[in-house]
Amino acid sequence: MLYSLITEQQNSDSLNIDTMNTIDILKIMNEEDKKVAYAVERELGEIASAIDAIVERMQRGGRLLYFGAGTSGRLGILDAAECPPTFGTRPELVQGIMAGGGAGAFNIAREDIEDHKEEGAADVVKNNITQLDSIIGISASGQAPYVLGALEEAKKRGALTISIACNEQALLDDAADININVVVGPEIIMGSTRLKAGTAQKMVLNMISTATMIKMGKVYRNLMVDVKPKNKKLIERAKRIIMLATGVSYEEADRYFKLSNKNAKVAIVMIEAGVCYETACELLEQGDGFVSQAIEIYQTSMSNTKI
Repeated sequence: MLYSLITEQQNSDSLNIDTMNTIDILKIMNEEDKKVAYAVERELGEIASAIDAIVERMQRGGRLLYFGAGTSGRLGILDAAECPPTFGTRPELVQGIMAGGGAGAFNIAREDIEDHKEEGAADVVKNNITQLDSIIGISASGQAPYVLGALEEAKKRGALTISIACNEQALLDDAADININVVVGPEIIMGSTRLKAGTAQKMVLNMISTATMIKMGKVYRNLMVDVKPKNKKLIERAKRIIMLATGVSYEEADRYFKLSNKNAKVAIVMIEAGVCYETACELLEQGDGFVSQAIEIYQTSMSNTKI
């Protein structure tokens, strides 16, 4: 029953929040938010298992798709939308699917749609989910029929299924291969899961997408080397990444940025290996897109040549 879920309980620390002054309201919110990171920490093992399984499929050509309704759906769309500019991914590689579909439901709440299990299943069919894909169903209560329908249909198709909920035991648990249940406790406004539950979900999604991209070769050291320099800020960031990765001056970074066809990853390999654009691209291909592996391949080949 819904009323028995911890996400639907009253928070004893905020019973009189409607009579408090502004600073006291904020103090309660701040204290409750502090609990979120610890709740996420308790699920790190499951999050790591999810990431490793996602990467294994993605390396074979699979996609990562988030399915959610309401706040959960919006968070999935947000995380997916930020992958192309940050990590240079194709838009179809990471996608957010929301009950009600598209910008309409994103901007104007369509809470009724989440009650329809068949809509979730239909969206899985519509997106041609296969056994190579990874599906994450997001629901604070862990009971949204739309998300349940998506997970069940995806599982039938052999996809990896992962659930993210904010109750210890969720209806989604049996429909997913991996359960990430981040229990953050009652909200300061009863049932308003856009608060702590939403923050917890965003943190978990940040971890999943970021760690997945690191393991897919999108990061060198702690630099986003696959960033797409589509505006002035990102162009300057790409040049700074080249500088930090190689130790060259701004002028040299600018020169290699142009020589590499505005590709920071290629520019770094060109500088570190002392090779031309074409060779740097070949090394990266041999190294599965990892800068460190590309440089190591070059260094190994040079050592073998000397022997």
